[in-house]
Amino acid sequence: MNIAENTLSIFALGGINEIGKNMYVLQYEDDIIIIDCGAKFPDETLLGVDLIIQDISYLQNNKDKIRALIVTHGHEDHIGGIPYLLKQLSIPIYATNLTLGLIKLKLKEHGLLRATELKTINADSNVEAGTLNMTFFTVNHSIPDCLGIAIHTPVGTVVHTGDFKFDLTPINEKYTDFHKMTEIGNRGVLLLLSESTNAERPGFTQSERVVGEHIEDAFRKANQKIFISTFASNVYRVQQIINAALKTNRKVALLGRSMVNIVSVAAELGYLTIPDGTLIEANEINRMAPDEIVIICTGSQGEPMAALSRLSTSTYRQVSVLAGDTVILASSPIPGNEKSVSRIIDNLFHLGAKVIYGSGSTSGMHVSGHAFQEELKLMLTLMKPTYFIPIHGEFRMLQQHRTLAESVGVKSENVFIINNGDVVDIKNTAASQTRRIQAGNVFVDGLGVGDVGKIVLRDRKLLSEEGMLIVVISLSKTDGQIISNPHIISRGFVYERAAEDILNEVNQLVITIVNESRQSNGDKRNDLKHNLKKSIENLLYTQTKRRPMILPFIIEI
Repeated sequence: MNIAENTLSIFALGGINEIGKNMYVLQYEDDIIIIDCGAKFPDETLLGVDLIIQDISYLQNNKDKIRALIVTHGHEDHIGGIPYLLKQLSIPIYATNLTLGLIKLKLKEHGLLRATELKTINADSNVEAGTLNMTFFTVNHSIPDCLGIAIHTPVGTVVHTGDFKFDLTPINEKYTDFHKMTEIGNRGVLLLLSESTNAERPGFTQSERVVGEHIEDAFRKANQKIFISTFASNVYRVQQIINAALKTNRKVALLGRSMVNIVSVAAELGYLTIPDGTLIEANEINRMAPDEIVIICTGSQGEPMAALSRLSTSTYRQVSVLAGDTVILASSPIPGNEKSVSRIIDNLFHLGAKVIYGSGSTSGMHVSGHAFQEELKLMLTLMKPTYFIPIHGEFRMLQQHRTLAESVGVKSENVFIINNGDVVDIKNTAASQTRRIQAGNVFVDGLGVGDVGKIVLRDRKLLSEEGMLIVVISLSKTDGQIISNPHIISRGFVYERAAEDILNEVNQLVITIVNESRQSNGDKRNDLKHNLKKSIENLLYTQTKRRPMILPFIIEI
């Protein structure tokens, strides 16, 4: 894609029409900046896939023009893809202190820390990137050290809000910088990119302080062990849990690698206050009285290998949930995770635990970190953009955000509802969307990045639903005659001892087809495999109405 002279181009490689893997790209002539580089976790249809990241083909083709990666905050959907990006491209990273601390954890794990240029910024920083200049403003979210970005270009100012809410009583007393935001808006904003996660929810989101009060109340009522699960990166929530534990004379144990790592980094950098003697190791839990323990664990989204899931099935080695224990889910399920979370809650009730779950007024144990409708309208009013692109949300959320923008005076024709890869070009202050670049999902599976595609996923789905049948045939290399009876192996299709009649029919069918093809040799072995596969498939569907994967192996002796 060639950028026209004096044209500002904006597009997303992730984060639009989806929740997760946020990446937004801004280019003016030969200068490119990237905002965020997240990842998202797969749903149950992507069997075996560990992580989903962006297709960065465009960035690879224009790597000499990339000036910086700016990271708005430290959540996984904004930093999770950074190691995979850096394995392909060398880019300086600009982020706040805590965000860089979390990024360093990932880079160290991938062996990239020493080779990466990391630059600390704050709300007062000024970053030059060729023809682009970036300033910042403080916003509140469910993790400390969050920034909005104002990108000053020769064409005009572009504002990216980051993830935000307007919390007027923040836990860390770092207030949204309304004054600076108002100044930016008064000077003129050409384009606003604003998150849309809660664009369907009316009113204002509650302050994080509300959760602390409910947590302390639940702790005072608990008579035995307390388990509380939340996002490891929700440092404010972790601080409130620690505060409640101290007020109720309980020690705190951490379960889950990400929880231990993030708490360690946040405490080291001064974002968590944990008095000496508050934390204990997991192996100390069973040595203490049940009413002296609070256990903070990962797994609030139903992740099968996380601590909460294993606790719910009594497979966590060091500690168990017993009848009378209190389990608190201090989060709400991300769309798509509801079934997994519900399964864990059911399991916990079976163990006899008292389970407190549900967001908002249901339990008081969670408030959103994302702006509701009135806050989104306030952001639009402060910035007064000429053009608007709603981001960070599924299609219905983007559409609802469009309606909110129009309600506060943004012209309908100046709102762009785009997909990942759609390019909005602005020249002479006139914006249009007529072009696309390559964009999509790249799957991370173990050590493989991008080597799992639609065909592999289709095969995995077939195997998971219908199983497979392996047919091993030994043939004479000289005349093609069967040397011994075919060996039939069923995996996930039928239990062999209970389906002898069907497998005997398959055996006879194989012998018949081979005998009919005895005159075949050389490349026609492929024809024999094809005939075997189709004939066995037809027989099994007639007999069972199932279509297992058929794998014929011909061994020539």
